[in-house]
Amino acid sequence: MSPPSENPVIAGVVLAAGGGRRLGGRPKALLVHRGRPLVEHAVRTLRDGGCGPVHVVLGAAAVEVRARAGLSGCVVTDNPEWERGMGSSLRAGLGSLAGTGADAALVLLVDQPGIGADAVARVRSAYRGRSSLAAASYDGERGHPVLFGAERWADIAAAAVGDQGARAYLRAHRDAITLVECSDVAQAYDIDTAEDLTHLE
Repeated sequence: MSPPSENPVIAGVVLAAGGGRRLGGRPKALLVHRGRPLVEHAVRTLRDGGCGPVHVVLGAAAVEVRARAGLSGCVVTDNPEWERGMGSSLRAGLGSLAGTGADAALVLLVDQPGIGADAVARVRSAYRGRSSLAAASYDGERGHPVLFGAERWADIAAAAVGDQGARAYLRAHRDAITLVECSDVAQAYDIDTAEDLTHLE
């Protein structure tokens, strides 16, 4: 494992490309929570948790999201293949970090507003070097956010297909993952269906 630098650059990556198929085609990035689009909450969560720079991957209604959401200071990447699933968005997000000098990427999903800065900060603190692999866990079950050291990005991107994201890679490298319990500071629900909209405030 590479030795950790004194002040590692832990970039935040928001995967916000989903079209909300089970929500009647409402793009998840634009769902309103506490008066603002979900994508803004995700960006703030990463920043407040100590991540920067913050990269955002858009897909469905990308033009509208750019117009309606306050994403100043973010690096915004459009994923033209967003309909193929989360894997393509993860590849786009990691690809946008190439050449930035970031030591790790901390990935957060836009549709999990119950995960706040405290969970991000905990997972971020598990960074030990550019081959680090860490994830939040909820009562022992691995969830988001997930931290990927830069040395792992190419292999993670190569394995990210369909809607699996990094699931296959993480399964194959489970012994290398540092699990960070976050159930006392976060709730890992997803906003996937109309019933889930009750979580939004």
